Amino acid sequence: MKLKLFSFIFLFTIISTFAQQFQLSDNAKISVLTIGPGESLNDAFGHNGFRIKDTNLGIDVVYGYGEYDFDAPNFYLKFAQGKLNYLISRHNFNAFYYAYTKSNRTIEEQVLNLSAEEKQNLFNYLENNYKPENRRYLYDFFYDNCATRIRDVAQTTTKSKIEFIAPQNLESKTFRELIHEQVGLNTWGSFGIDIALGSVIDKQASQREFMFLPKYIHAFFETAKINTSENLITSSSVLYEKNETNLASNILWSPLVIIGLLALIILYITYKDYKNETRHKWLDLILFSTTGLIGILILLLWFATDHSATAQNYNLLWAFPLNILVIAQVLKSEVKTWFKKYLKFLIIMLCLLTSHWVIGVQVFAIGLIPLLIALLVRYIYLVKFFNQN
Repeated sequence: MKLKLFSFIFLFTIISTFAQQFQLSDNAKISVLTIGPGESLNDAFGHNGFRIKDTNLGIDVVYGYGEYDFDAPNFYLKFAQGKLNYLISRHNFNAFYYAYTKSNRTIEEQVLNLSAEEKQNLFNYLENNYKPENRRYLYDFFYDNCATRIRDVAQTTTKSKIEFIAPQNLESKTFRELIHEQVGLNTWGSFGIDIALGSVIDKQASQREFMFLPKYIHAFFETAKINTSENLITSSSVLYEKNETNLASNILWSPLVIIGLLALIILYITYKDYKNETRHKWLDLILFSTTGLIGILILLLWFATDHSATAQNYNLLWAFPLNILVIAQVLKSEVKTWFKKYLKFLIIMLCLLTSHWVIGVQVFAIGLIPLLIALLVRYIYLVKFFNQN
């Protein structure tokens, strides 16, 4: 066993070093692998890779473009700033297959209809990309990721023109709607994404832009043509089918339920304040500090990072950063006149948010609805309370 392993490593070293001269045999096969979603948010969107298989040479490896560079200095800071380089990976197919079947994720394979020269070009390209000086690339979730790289590399390395044809019944969708296909509407993953990403992802995605998701790489490759007449894919198969599990519904722990309960508490306390003509300062402290901090985070994502999808985020209409600066007024029994006007301004911001949502400027997290109602009621009560006192 050790001898076989050593022989494989030695052969692989030769391939890596002399990829440009190393010739694939006539039996070589290149295919696109599509990995289905996993359980975690990080795995919810799936994965793609190129499989190079040549039985004559004993080669069976998978190249992918979704590996983290954990050795990068200031990894987490760069990740947050959108300045993190990702890596092309190379794994033995058996290890690759074992990892994803163990995670119970579907594996589909599409064999590419390539000439011997095109297979060699693609193999050479991947090997050259895998060199230490070439492995890194600046990742972008929508426009340059593990899926779009499969499409782009296929087009770059083939002499034939690849024409991607829309699958049947493909509906026009925004980037946010495409994300919701993978993570759902009422999940914590969706909740966080809908707060962090701005209105730029509420525009309609072109058919080509659909392919930022691995499942659409599979769909568009399936219908693609080369030289206008031949199919890009010669055969398709499912290497592993996910075993469906009867997981209990987590609806009780969903954003809509949890935040709905918090909103009911806010409304109840506001009602008690109204009946007793008083005010719970600690509640206002929590609301203003929380919304203010979230607003600052949204501002940083918008202006202090290179993430293209966090721009023009109108969640600032409810998570207003200046709320942090007015906390001193919140804690006083008697407030300044300008603070009363500021409360009215916050009410107007919530009305603007509603109009943005209705006319489609930006879609907000469905779990926010109870909180927005509670904030509106609380702000209205505070205006009334301060005017009376």
